[in-house]
This record gives sequence, C-alpha cells and structure tokens, in this order.
Amino acid sequence: MEKVYGVIGDPIGHSLSPLMHNHSFAIENIQAAYHPFLVKKEDLESAVRGMKAIGIQGFNVTIPHKEAIIPYLDEVDALAAEIGAVNTVVLRNGAYVGYNTDGIGFVKALKQAIREVNVEQKKVLIIGAGGAAKGIYYSLLAEGFTNVDLANRSVERARQLISGSTHASSSLSNAYSMEDAEENLNQYDILIQTTSVGMSPRREESPLTLEKLNRQTHVFDIIYNPYETKFLTLAKEKGCSIHNGIDMFVYQGAFAFQLWTEIWPNTDEMRKVVINRLGG
Repeated sequence: MEKVYGVIGDPIGHSLSPLMHNHSFAIENIQAAYHPFLVKKEDLESAVRGMKAIGIQGFNVTIPHKEAIIPYLDEVDALAAEIGAVNTVVLRNGAYVGYNTDGIGFVKALKQAIREVNVEQKKVLIIGAGGAAKGIYYSLLAEGFTNVDLANRSVERARQLISGSTHASSSLSNAYSMEDAEENLNQYDILIQTTSVGMSPRREESPLTLEKLNRQTHVFDIIYNPYETKFLTLAKEKGCSIHNGIDMFVYQGAFAFQLWTEIWPNTDEMRKVVINRLGG
C-alpha cells in the first residue's frame, strides 16, 4: 500500500518539496507519494489530528506553522525544542515526533562547500536573528562551532537569541548592529545571510555593504530564488567563494527523507531536479 507524506503551510503552491521528494521516492523504488497541503493558521490543530487519523507517515512544516505546531505533536526532538521550531514530523509507533532539519541541513551544506579540517574553528558571522538564523546558530553550536557572532537591525533581538542557547560556547558569541558588522567584516572566515532581503520584490537590495570583506571569506545566502542575490553578487565581485540556499534546501530535505525512510537519498539527483525547476 502506498505511503503518504506531505508538506503543510500557507501559502504552499510554490513549494519545491513535492517535486524533490517524489523524485527521490521514484529513484529509491519506494511506494510513496508526497503532497502539498494548504493549512490555515486556525485549522492547524485539526489538520494535525486528521493527518494522524488517516495515517500520513510524515510531513514537512513550513511558514507559518513551524513554531505553532509544537503543542500539537506527541514528542519533539531536543534540538528542535531548543530552536523552538519544527520543520519535519515523523509518525513513529502511532505518535507524531517533531524535528528541525533546517539548521543541520545548512551545516551539511557548509561542510560540503568548505572541505577543510577544523572548519568548526573558523570565525562565523550570521546576518539576521529570525527563525532561520536561530536554527542555523543553534545547529552550528551543536556541531562544535565555537566562534559564531550575530548581526541584526535589532541588536537586542540578536542578544536574546544568543542568551537562549544552552550551549556553553554561546557565551563566546557577540551581537552587533549592521553598522558595526560592516566595519568588522574582515574578521570573519564565513558570512551567512539569513534575512529575506534579496528576495522579490527586494532583489536589488543587500542587508549590508561588503566593502570591508576579505576575498578569502566564504559567503552564504540561504535564499535560492533568485539564484544569485545582490548580496552574493557583491561578494563575488570581491573575489569571494559564494553559495546560495539550494544546498541547504536539498540537505534539509535529505535529512527529512532519512527520518521517514531510514534511507539517505541521492542528493545530486535532488539538487538537479530543483535547479532544473528553477531554470538554472
């Protein structure tokens, strides 16, 4: 009997997850189908109950439900609980268990891009202090990164994000304004842009200027549509190695797929089908 998986959110029609996961099910010869489900905020609790009742084996969670879904799950993984957001749910022994694969998906993408010994010792600056920044920050600390700072328009929000972590190395983290970050970019080996600046309709905007950036810095933007944001274009003009958000998207999906099936999927195939859809 075919197993059913899916993704819930509002809006949901833009999601590339069905394309990526159904392609992976076909490659692995798994009798399963992955569907997008439009779920309004006010319907979230009843939607989760209904999905469990009809035996949906697992699903992804996207905006605006990543935080709101937690009270309606039977169990939440420790890292997801610390982040305060769930993007992957697994039906296990009749219970819905929540995980967060966004942050670990980014860390996997980063390590694939920077294949260096002791990459965890490099100095990192995260731009932004929203949900994506929080997931990446906590996941970097969990993976052993010890020099991670944050820059945000609201420095207080960045401080709150840092103080919410239980990892000892968070005591080494600093919170900066965007202006202070711009002046000190030459201190960092890795720069990670997590805000929505650069997405349509703000495609010609960058969250900060990169005049002080070293050409040796690895620059990441978690946006993947457009394929190259203004932020990445500016970094490329400085001679930096640039990386968009496609690999983070692929690896967060791969970790979810593994949680559902106990199989690590072909990430090259996942990446190819996403890039083809985006016209890359």
